Amino acid sequence: MSLAAKTLADLRSDLENGSCTSVEIVRSLEQRIQAVDGRLNAYLERDFEDALTQAEQADARRAAGETGALLGIPVAVKDLLNVKGQSCRCASRILEGYISPYDATSVAKLRDAGAILFGRLNMDEFAMGASTEHSAYGVCRNPWNTDHVAGGSSGGSAAAVAADTAVVTLGSDTGGSVRQPASFCGCVGLKPSYGRISRYGLTAFASSLDQIGVLSKTVSDAAEVLGVIAGHDPMDTTSLPEPVPDYLSALGGDLKGLKIGVADEFFGVGVEPEVAQQVQAAIDQLRELGAEPVKVSFPHLEYAVSVYYILAPAEASANLSRFDGVRYGNRVEAEDPVALMKATREAGFGDEVKRRILLGTYMLSSGYYDAYYVKALKARALIKKDADAAFAQCDLLATPVAPSAAYRVGEEAEDPLKLYLGDICTIPANLTGGCGISVPCGFSSTGLPIGLQLLGPAFAEERLLNAAHVYEQSTDWHNRKPSL
Repeated sequence: MSLAAKTLADLRSDLENGSCTSVEIVRSLEQRIQAVDGRLNAYLERDFEDALTQAEQADARRAAGETGALLGIPVAVKDLLNVKGQSCRCASRILEGYISPYDATSVAKLRDAGAILFGRLNMDEFAMGASTEHSAYGVCRNPWNTDHVAGGSSGGSAAAVAADTAVVTLGSDTGGSVRQPASFCGCVGLKPSYGRISRYGLTAFASSLDQIGVLSKTVSDAAEVLGVIAGHDPMDTTSLPEPVPDYLSALGGDLKGLKIGVADEFFGVGVEPEVAQQVQAAIDQLRELGAEPVKVSFPHLEYAVSVYYILAPAEASANLSRFDGVRYGNRVEAEDPVALMKATREAGFGDEVKRRILLGTYMLSSGYYDAYYVKALKARALIKKDADAAFAQCDLLATPVAPSAAYRVGEEAEDPLKLYLGDICTIPANLTGGCGISVPCGFSSTGLPIGLQLLGPAFAEERLLNAAHVYEQSTDWHNRKPSL
């Protein structure tokens, strides 16, 4: 097995026992990227020489007796996280030329743990999309079948892990943008609770929904990275001062007595039969492992997509107003500041971003604010009550991640409503602030991965990760690799 194909845990063991060096890991990843990424377009940028320099430094530190949770392990990041000295274009033309002067807090924590920052990953522009077809730099394709999408908006992050061109990656999840591409690409995607990880240095889409997440080859790798990047940060007022458990030590417990909630609403209209069948088989497996499935209800789930697509565009409308061509990024010169801003935004933003800015501005405009935005906030509160009631009866919820396996490139690009409805199973965790994870649970009849979603209440990551780990280790779905 090549070094690029190994898990984070295996590579750390190899580094500790001297079986390999960090330089060899970086070289192996670069060889794999050169071999397959031309067919995937998962990477927007990578600086091989800089990664080698970081790797040499990590090897020297290890030789001197230093240790670190991620010392010498390469980590790639979605193109909306600021890494000092790298561009941060958010897969958009409007930020061409911008070089970040600082590290996001999550990135700084990775550095402190010894990680090598290597590569910026493709995404839907400003994280607005569910297929990575809305990138200004080309579609990211699915490693299992390059005629199909990788999911989104963290499509590059998921495709790179699944294709063994990255060991572990960071993404962001606003309505399912870590979990859905993980399901489509057959890897693990963890969306922590809102406030668990600092959002400082994460380019904002919808500030009350955004959360940095982890994509990895195994649940234990996700737990390892979460333990490094979680924690309170005074630079982010939404970061909560909750203690950070040892997530790795929480893995391996049995599932006896664990109640797994199953809500019929998540298996309703739109979920394809083979997806429902694979997820039900995973629930049956959880029962065999000692968990107790219990029926719960989520009566307001049908409103989740509508609520999300009012609140998220409204917040995006405000957040993206800062991109004006004046202070940084691309600029289209014009005769006055207003014309400059119009021309820059017209040329710099893609169609999906424009669509959501227009929707959000409309929702916040006079005469519509109460009719739409305020009602959406009230409906969000009802969905939160549904979640609270469900978790009063169970420890975790088990649901599909997406209604289908990955669809063909271009198949849903002309039908935004259908694309939006594909988020119905993942959106509730963002609206309620809870945690969620996608783990591989099977394949479609066409050979594309399908994921099981486990959802937990806020700050229940230990319980969530353990259940996902026990299930994962009882199957071999996570060991299967695409034949690129």
